[in-house]
Amino acid sequence: MIVPITGKVTYPITLDPTVWIFDDRKIEFEKAFESEASHSEESDELKRVSERWDREVSQLSKPPVNRSIKKFEREKMLKSSYVIPLDDFLNNAEIEDEATSAILVTKEGDITIPISDLYNSYFLFSKEGKPLHADGPVHLYYKDGSNRENPIKHIMAVRFQ
Repeated sequence: MIVPITGKVTYPITLDPTVWIFDDRKIEFEKAFESEASHSEESDELKRVSERWDREVSQLSKPPVNRSIKKFEREKMLKSSYVIPLDDFLNNAEIEDEATSAILVTKEGDITIPISDLYNSYFLFSKEGKPLHADGPVHLYYKDGSNRENPIKHIMAVRFQ
C-alpha cells in the first residue's frame, strides 16, 4: 500500500496512503471539485465559527470537552471518500529541472503524463472510509474534474524521467 516517488528527483520519497486519513490536507471527494467560490464561502463560515469559539473559550477557565464532535468526526471519516493534493509531496521530492514527464506505474502498464498535470491532481486514497485495496493503492484525479468518471487506477509508483 505504498507509493514511491523516484526517478529524476533530488529526494526519492515513499508515500503511505493509509496514514493520510489523519492528514489535515485531505479533502472530501465531493468537495474537491467544487468551484473556488464555494471554497471561499466555506472558509468565511469557518472563520466566523472559529472566532465565536475563541470568544467562548476565552470566557471559560476550563472549557468542556465536547465528545460528540469527536464522535461525529470519527464517524464522518469512516463513511467519506477523501483525496489529497499532490503539490506538497512533489515539492518535497524536488523534481529535477531536466525531468520532462511523470510516469504513473500501474498494474495495467505505465502511463506518461506531463509534470504540470501531476501538480494539478489529487490522489484518491479512501473510498467510503476504506483504503483502496482492490484497485489502489491510489487513484489519480485531475483537479479540474476532467477524468472524474474515469480516473487512473492501480497506481503503484510515480517515476520522473
